[in-house]
Amino acid sequence: MQTTKATTFRAASLLALLGVAGVLTSQMVPSVAAPAGASAAVASLARSAAARTQTAAAAVAAVAATAPVTPPAVALATPVARAAVKFATDEALRAHIKWLPVRYAGEQTQTLDEASRLLLAQAAAEKAGLQQVGLGFQDVYGVIQAETSWIPRHGLGKNGVKSLGLAQFEPRTARGLGLKDPHDPVQAVYAAALNMKHGAEWAEDRIAHLQLTPEQRAEKIREGVSIYYNISIKGRNKWDGINTAQLPIETQRHIRNTRQGAEKAAELADDILG
Repeated sequence: MQTTKATTFRAASLLALLGVAGVLTSQMVPSVAAPAGASAAVASLARSAAARTQTAAAAVAAVAATAPVTPPAVALATPVARAAVKFATDEALRAHIKWLPVRYAGEQTQTLDEASRLLLAQAAAEKAGLQQVGLGFQDVYGVIQAETSWIPRHGLGKNGVKSLGLAQFEPRTARGLGLKDPHDPVQAVYAAALNMKHGAEWAEDRIAHLQLTPEQRAEKIREGVSIYYNISIKGRNKWDGINTAQLPIETQRHIRNTRQGAEKAAELADDILG
């Protein structure tokens, strides 16, 4: 079978993260016993974004409970959880980020390899405490996928204001989140995760009046995160949890692309950590 560039790209990314995992084996947190029904939870992870988040949240809590008082430089959660990677410093995380050349808009630029994307999304989700609002690293990955496909760039909103970097923050939003350098991928994705947490809390308030199943509520919160991230305060406040189809086409596309990106992140984590 003929080897394609896409196949080579994916194989290189997988090998990169496997190499990182090998280097960091001596720094892993103590193993925690899998809870009863862990196999069912892992199977649900592949089927349901909500189940994935619940599984990851439980594992993060278990890892935190067994972690030493002084954390190592890097602590990897159990592979079963697909949970967060903790780095003691931003520099420790940056040391494991790898870039690949890519063409975008007819010009040569760079993108993070798949292993680095996953590491960065995991670390950002952990730092922002996204499990507290029912989100996980898959959601972080999905939002960045929807914003830039993981290629840093400049954007221009309908209001004429530039948005910058992987996470596409306007200067005012960046300042509000404490983001000093939108071009720094670590800072940018951390800020994106924090913004998503705010968005999830906002969405929970917007849909509080609806009678929903847990699965429906999780889906609506994720819709709300894209809405919060994607449009102005005036635009987002028109959303009532029911009228998503009436929102701008760009926002509906953001919701769809974020969901697809989250599914891709879960598959990637299964490939590498499973």
